[in-house]
Amino acid sequence: MTTDGDASGNRDAGRPSTVIRGGIVALGAALVFTACEGPSMIDPAAEMVFYGATVWDGSGSPMIESAVIQVAGGRILSVTEAPEGTDVASQTPSAVESVDLTGQHVVPGLINVHGHVGGTWSQDMDVGYGDYVHAELERYARFGVTTVNSLGGDGPPSFEARDASWTEEPPGRARLLVAGAVVVGETPHEAVAMVEDNAARGADWIKIRVDDNLGATAKMSPEVYGAVIDKAHELGLPLAAHLFYQEDAKGLLSAGADLVAHSVRDQEVDPDLMGQFRETGVCYVPTLTREVSTFAYGERPDFFDDPFLMSDVDEAQVLAVSEPARRESIRNSRTARAYRIALDIAKHNLKRLSEGGVTIAFGTDSGPLGRFQGYFEHMEVELMREAGLSMDEILLSATGDAAACLRRDDIGVIEAGRRADFIVLSSNPLEGPAVLRSIESVWIGG
Repeated sequence: MTTDGDASGNRDAGRPSTVIRGGIVALGAALVFTACEGPSMIDPAAEMVFYGATVWDGSGSPMIESAVIQVAGGRILSVTEAPEGTDVASQTPSAVESVDLTGQHVVPGLINVHGHVGGTWSQDMDVGYGDYVHAELERYARFGVTTVNSLGGDGPPSFEARDASWTEEPPGRARLLVAGAVVVGETPHEAVAMVEDNAARGADWIKIRVDDNLGATAKMSPEVYGAVIDKAHELGLPLAAHLFYQEDAKGLLSAGADLVAHSVRDQEVDPDLMGQFRETGVCYVPTLTREVSTFAYGERPDFFDDPFLMSDVDEAQVLAVSEPARRESIRNSRTARAYRIALDIAKHNLKRLSEGGVTIAFGTDSGPLGRFQGYFEHMEVELMREAGLSMDEILLSATGDAAACLRRDDIGVIEAGRRADFIVLSSNPLEGPAVLRSIESVWIGG
């Protein structure tokens, strides 16, 4: 896959650090003093001050040079540009922790709008589900993914991790949203009962699949998914739809689906569907790496030689996808060949929809077997660049736009009032996907 810049993209074969800090509960007023108004630009309420970096804030605004990010209680108090000649370190009280980021770049933590946690591929293994939830969220964070929307397969430990991730205490791992069980049913009554059960458990989203797996299974009917969407909305929950075909996308948007969780992969999207997206404001999640996972393991993939992955990988998954019988099955699979073609269609449609004014939300469907969490998010960026999106567009889809698509106003942008979730990079992220690997540190909750 084509990348911009250095293919290695990281300082060494090791992983970056994930830095967590505690904080007070209440936020002080954001009182910022300029050089002419007082001796210090440091907010009296600040607990941490990051200074010297160039900030790409996730809002679509120009970069902020010589930025000063002030944090308290895990939230951002202010983001300002230091006047030329300002010695921020000398202005920072000794009781306030200061971090010199001179020469580095800061971007919001990446948001995966469609992922999965909990060892969803490993049900037959002697590994605790809760252990997988925590380990996978920690791995996401080490790769710079600070929020994951887990769309299906979520058991009680995922709900507990979700609850812990949105308290005032830094979670120590990626934040989490959950959908509970994927809703299925041959009748509206059966499917609606599952919606009610997920709602009772406290799900953030409802997830359905409207797909025949290339003709191998029966699709959920419009009657059933219409009833599911209506019940989800009645209960105040948004609905995410797995799909493959354009006609199903049109039907789901007409029925009120709130998120299209995969690419349209059967044909070029037409003007009618593009118009539906614009009219409804529904976000489109490409999940290009999902297609890669369906055919990549017919042979040993090149990315198994990438230290960025192999220095922080679930070895059990590597062994599982490398079994000779599995490789042979994939090599001989018509389905795998079909999904390889579908990837090209998906990339074409991503560019077409983006140019047509449709909001793109970053997502990978990582978590199932062979979809390596954290690493596949970086691969998704590469594929989106290959599709023709700019780095600015890709980063926006993974930060500010992703937060808006998830209906969250507390993440995704480095601005006052939002959670202090961000990545420190050694270089300018707009130079290309490889730069996103140059992670110096990851901060979740300041």
